[in-house]
Amino acid sequence: MLRFFLKRLGLAALVAFTVSLISFSLLFLAGDPAIALAGEGATDADIEAVRIQYGFDRPVLEQYGGWLGNALTGDFGDSYYFKTPVIHLVAEKIPITMTLGLCAISFAILLSIPLGVLAAVKPNSLIDRFALFLSVIGQAMPSFWFGLILIVIFAVNLGWVPVSGSDSWRHFILPTVVLGYYATPAIMRLTRAGMLEVLRADYIRTARAKGIRPGKVLFKHALRNAVIPVVGLTAVQLGFMLGGSVIIESIFALNGAGFLAFESISRNDFPTVQALILIFSLIYVLLTLLADLLNAWLDPRIREA
Repeated sequence: MLRFFLKRLGLAALVAFTVSLISFSLLFLAGDPAIALAGEGATDADIEAVRIQYGFDRPVLEQYGGWLGNALTGDFGDSYYFKTPVIHLVAEKIPITMTLGLCAISFAILLSIPLGVLAAVKPNSLIDRFALFLSVIGQAMPSFWFGLILIVIFAVNLGWVPVSGSDSWRHFILPTVVLGYYATPAIMRLTRAGMLEVLRADYIRTARAKGIRPGKVLFKHALRNAVIPVVGLTAVQLGFMLGGSVIIESIFALNGAGFLAFESISRNDFPTVQALILIFSLIYVLLTLLADLLNAWLDPRIREA
């Protein structure tokens, strides 16, 4: 297990280093950042002054080394637009996005895995068709449209939950449902497919022939093996939720890290964009690493691969 962990940790470190290169390179993809910061109508002297002020006149490798060294200590510089340290902005906004993401993935798991198991246990039944119907609707329905419909019904007409904001847990109910339902179809279909395959395996038939209780066969033997690919998919979906929650945060005015990323991109706030891309990417790498370790614990054969 230790060898497997070190191998995965080394791979994660390599991916994180690559992500840092990409994050830093984004600063120059749109052209000369000094021109963008100087604004329209700036003279050559103004642009050169901005270039010197922000260190864009230094060699690129020197800029990257300084940026990476500071980033490792949590110093991403000051925001060009908000005029405050980037780390303070991120520290203020990211708990909202993390709360939304964790609530949404929990909602998706609690909905999709039981439905996937029931659909596999009773294929072609009413519950199976209902699960597949939810899966198709979840894939076809745009999340922003679903969010607006829920706001109109449950917040405006019924008044059960607040329309927007992040002051209490009630403000996260509708965003959690919308974002969680986005991940439900993929997890449910994978759970159903995995359970159908495992339930046809020889060792399941043997366990049933030995007289083991159906519940024990289903949850201890079948579900444990069927859920292995679901763990990896769940980690990926959570990473997508954290990095792509900008639409949901905009609809419900949560003002988290996703909405901060949108504001920073639209205002050419390069340090904030770089920091958010790096942080979200590192979270994604960490999630996949934890998923690999959990799968290795569930299935010892993975450690030998």
